[in-house]
Amino acid sequence: MLSTVAPVAALLVSTFLLLSAGGLAGYLLPLRAVGEGWPTLAISLIATGYAIAFTLSCIVTPRLVRRVGHLRVFGVLTALMAMSLLLHVLVVHPVAWVFIRAVAGFSVAGCYMVIESWINEKVTNENRGALFSIYMVISMAALTVGQYIVPLGDPATATLFMVCAVIYCLAVVPTALSTASSPAPLTQVNFDVPSLFRRSPAAVVGTLIAGLIAGVWNGLAAVYASKTGLSTAEGASMLAMAMIGGTVFQYPLGRASDRTDRRRVMAFAGLVGAASCGIAFAFGVESRLVFFGAMFLLGTVLYPIYSLNVAHANDHAEPYEFVDVSSGLMVVYGVGTICGPVVAGEAMDAAGPGGFFAVIGLLFLCYTLYATWRITRRVRPPKRTRAEFQPTVPGAEATPQKAELDPRADPDFAIETEAPRD
Repeated sequence: MLSTVAPVAALLVSTFLLLSAGGLAGYLLPLRAVGEGWPTLAISLIATGYAIAFTLSCIVTPRLVRRVGHLRVFGVLTALMAMSLLLHVLVVHPVAWVFIRAVAGFSVAGCYMVIESWINEKVTNENRGALFSIYMVISMAALTVGQYIVPLGDPATATLFMVCAVIYCLAVVPTALSTASSPAPLTQVNFDVPSLFRRSPAAVVGTLIAGLIAGVWNGLAAVYASKTGLSTAEGASMLAMAMIGGTVFQYPLGRASDRTDRRRVMAFAGLVGAASCGIAFAFGVESRLVFFGAMFLLGTVLYPIYSLNVAHANDHAEPYEFVDVSSGLMVVYGVGTICGPVVAGEAMDAAGPGGFFAVIGLLFLCYTLYATWRITRRVRPPKRTRAEFQPTVPGAEATPQKAELDPRADPDFAIETEAPRD
């Protein structure tokens, strides 16, 4: 274990700090926006600005790195992230926040890509799986820690914003002082979405719906918590319960999809998601036990469905195409995260906080219906050509570099883990 972690320890520390600040900012900003009395649609547009810039950065940042190098880009983007947090308290206006949050989204994606490319440089075929698992644990722990920092302060003051900016600044220190050599150029996103759709319509449509759901959840869950009277600690627990559910059930859900038609598991996951949203919509937050149980149940499918879509797409691709397939799906997912908050924001302004779970539940139902319909259109691929499911980091946005860190990025992985032939 030590021999696996030691070469990338500084990079993992930077990862922890980046994601801690990201978890703090992602929970803090919607709470402050609600406290300012802004309509939910305005808050959703702030989340949309972040999602647009994040997706754009995955396309632009590789070009910036080729021009000036990894470390310079990482330093500049980290400074921009810290500046964006401070600007939120200097200019408190919803229109300004849309653009300020976009700066953060662009910078966060770029920093993730640089760090993950550095980690990829140290990966070997022997330790890829172990390092990917460590990266997942650190990422989830960091997001949770960041969310639980919020109850320690008051979103109405500048203190938490300043703390978040300081954490972002600290994230550059381990990487800047690391002796690791600069890695290879960043992976450029592949835009061949029509080809992906022809190969696997269920994966592409499913990824779009997964992005819509993630956009609604990441952008407006804190708004729902605040408008329904949950304390900041209870709101953090709401987010944490979903992440715990996703962590616990990703593996068994994935293994089940490896053993049967993956689309059946996708349809089942959609039903679970719709049911959990129905429980949350019907009971609200009056019974905390029922509500947090519904959040855990929602989390069991909220995060794994993206991994199911990626695995299904790779069932219809060659092993060496994994990174290209994942990059293409990442663009589709990004489009979903851009549109989701706007739709849910309108619903919450029209129907109240309950519109949050109504929209997510409807999206899960659409996910089920489309996966079920696709089962009738094409037989599942034989076992010898199917890819193996691999969990992803709950709550962390996808980048092309994260796909390269995935064990399935090694073409030999498909051979080593190949299921028994039909």
